[in-house]
Amino acid sequence: MASSLPAPPAPPTASWRGLLPSLRPPPRSGPFLTRAAARSNRYRFRTDDDGVVDVAVSGNAGGAAGYAVSVEVLPARGRERGLVLRAEGSGGEGVPLAPAPASGAGGALAAELSYDGARAPFHVSFLLADAAGAEVRTHRGTSFRVPVGVGRGRPAPLGMSLSEDGSANFAVYSKSAKGVVLCLFDDRGGGEPALEVELDPYVHRTGDVWHVSLESVEGYASYGFRTGLFALFGIDRPLLDPYAKVIGDFVPDETVNEEGIAVPSVRCLASLEKSPGYNWGRDRHPSLPLEKLVVYRANVALFTKDKSSGLPDNVAGTFSGLAAKVEHFKHLGVNAVLLEPVFPFHQVKGPYFPYHFFSPMNLYSGGRTSVSAIKSMKDMIKTMHRNGIEVLLEVVFTHTAEGGAECQMISIRGIDGSSYYIADGIVGCKASVLNCNHPVTQRLILDSLRHWVLDFHVDGFCFINAPFLVRGPGGEGLSRPPLLEAIAFDPVLSKTKIIADPWSPLDISNVQFPFPHWKRWAEMNTRFCMDVRKFLKGEALISDLATRLCGSGDLFFSRGPAFSFNYVSRNSGLTLVDLVSFNSDELGSEFSCNCGDEGPSENNAVLQTRLKQIRNFLFILFVSLGIPVLNMGDECGHSAAGSTSYKDRGPLNWKALKTLFVKEVTGFVSFLSALRSRRADIFQRREFLKLENIHWYGSDLSEPQWKDPTSRFLCMHINPELDENLPDSGRGDLYICFNANEESVSPTLPALAEGSMWLRLVDTSLAFPGFFSSESNPKVHQVLGFSSYQIKAHSCVLFESKRVLS
Repeated sequence: MASSLPAPPAPPTASWRGLLPSLRPPPRSGPFLTRAAARSNRYRFRTDDDGVVDVAVSGNAGGAAGYAVSVEVLPARGRERGLVLRAEGSGGEGVPLAPAPASGAGGALAAELSYDGARAPFHVSFLLADAAGAEVRTHRGTSFRVPVGVGRGRPAPLGMSLSEDGSANFAVYSKSAKGVVLCLFDDRGGGEPALEVELDPYVHRTGDVWHVSLESVEGYASYGFRTGLFALFGIDRPLLDPYAKVIGDFVPDETVNEEGIAVPSVRCLASLEKSPGYNWGRDRHPSLPLEKLVVYRANVALFTKDKSSGLPDNVAGTFSGLAAKVEHFKHLGVNAVLLEPVFPFHQVKGPYFPYHFFSPMNLYSGGRTSVSAIKSMKDMIKTMHRNGIEVLLEVVFTHTAEGGAECQMISIRGIDGSSYYIADGIVGCKASVLNCNHPVTQRLILDSLRHWVLDFHVDGFCFINAPFLVRGPGGEGLSRPPLLEAIAFDPVLSKTKIIADPWSPLDISNVQFPFPHWKRWAEMNTRFCMDVRKFLKGEALISDLATRLCGSGDLFFSRGPAFSFNYVSRNSGLTLVDLVSFNSDELGSEFSCNCGDEGPSENNAVLQTRLKQIRNFLFILFVSLGIPVLNMGDECGHSAAGSTSYKDRGPLNWKALKTLFVKEVTGFVSFLSALRSRRADIFQRREFLKLENIHWYGSDLSEPQWKDPTSRFLCMHINPELDENLPDSGRGDLYICFNANEESVSPTLPALAEGSMWLRLVDTSLAFPGFFSSESNPKVHQVLGFSSYQIKAHSCVLFESKRVLS
């Protein structure tokens, strides 16, 4: 029988509890339950007078958009007659219960209620009343309360998944939670949920995954999970789904720290909006060989945020702004951009302190929303790929912005902190350190990485704070970290570039360490940076420089030079121009040199030395075996006024590109990139050069003074390997000289075969534009073999042999 018994709107704290799965189906049968079995949920209650109430919630017969709630009561003795269903809080007559079909002698009573499907999900809450008006409740003294439009759900995939019919499945991992509540919010704003769905552990839990399905989420805008794990501390707000693909804004909030003091915080909810579809067209990964890369590290916001970029306000500082400057990358010869973390992050601590791992930062798009950020980032990647440029992401999976002095609790810390985080952290580290090698955290990381590759077409990842990735649950080091091994052999991730970076944003340490690699992992080469700086400052053994020039065989002997990502400056520490301009006592670990004056100078001799040193840094970076990594702004004299703090980095000044200095530096970088490509047989190798093809000399073709700490001059003679597949025109010898002395040195050049000459392609001491030249330039300077050439103080020179027709 149909009924007008209303389903009252759920109050903000609406939930249901005490529901047990039916131990047997209600004894009624017929076409209704048969046709609606696919959408049926059954619940059983025990009444406060030892009776039994079975409730079946099903889709309406005939495919109508609605629900039928079938109630069957096996009343206690003495209450077989006159029972009615009454809405909670209603004093009306209610709906009388009639003998259930096929109930036999059991005396079961039944009623059927109908509801409009457009109102789902909601709750039906009712009481029973006998002929005398006495109420019958559950054995807990509550009303009979069942969800409508709510199903058991599935434990996989984690996060929210929308079906074509409009239904939604929610799944979240929490081993620690005793209960989970799904909170739905409408678009009217406010801090209170419009509907709360309390998940029954007997129905909505599989293992340690809590799950529930809703037949529709229409009318709701966002959602979060409450676990109650920190309710004793006054913290029980909805938390961000760790697997959410579309998220809302981070809004100011307040929480209570361990001392009971209210401190500012933020909160964020996941959006119920489906991740927008995207037409990738014919987009393909460039899939460049590792050894072919020339990398440019950039911050999305700072790259074009300055008005000098000439971009509209809604484009500057966004993914679209990055794409708009693709010609700048092409001019430099760059074929891979390495983006600083783009995950949502703590806006004070910076991008190396993320909140979430499955969506890009909303502020990196013109619309400042998650959906617009997703589209903007995909547009940018598509543009880069179309121009032959790969997109690599720096990622931080070792810690989050949760916890700390602010007692931040946005997502996984409140959902299941004991599983996702190392319980007591790492000694000396105050941040919330992720338990990366715990199976659940490992799954989160792998799922995140696959998401960026499959959905965003990202080409690779650089893992910041890599030493923490080898930590076990107690902070101990692991010889075979399961996470790193899983990444190395994952069928999706193994086809991307994977790079370990030892730099830690937690304590600003940057120490090279033995990293398990399975011949798949590349590494940021900190030793390269330090040894090159020491040499140009005049403080390193020339043997250290020789090791770095040849691909750092002491570190990559089992992998090859292509796995060494070389750099001379990065976003933490001194910029390239500051590296040759500042040298205070506080900068001792930077191995910088101010070239005579501290900070800005008008002394022409100082400025000329600084210019030579900038050229020298870039020259050594590009002629060394391995992958050169340029840092944003180093091509245009970007300065942080001697500060090593990441927070002191400012936006790039695009007006500087018009200055003679920047035109010279960018032109030199472009030349060096082309040189590496033309002489790929030497500079772009997966294997080390053979010993018989490298010869080292001092100033007079004698053995270098390897063990002399005062020796600051080195020459490197490289003979190309014989290869029938390459034309002779690109197979000349290379002779490279490095002088870190305060005075000139005149070395003797090796003899050449008759009819050949040495062509001077680079001399960093000469004036622009003559300090570098292509081998095809008819005016290129020629030098006979076995003759001397003066190499000025603080300069480097490159010669290439070429047969000259008489």
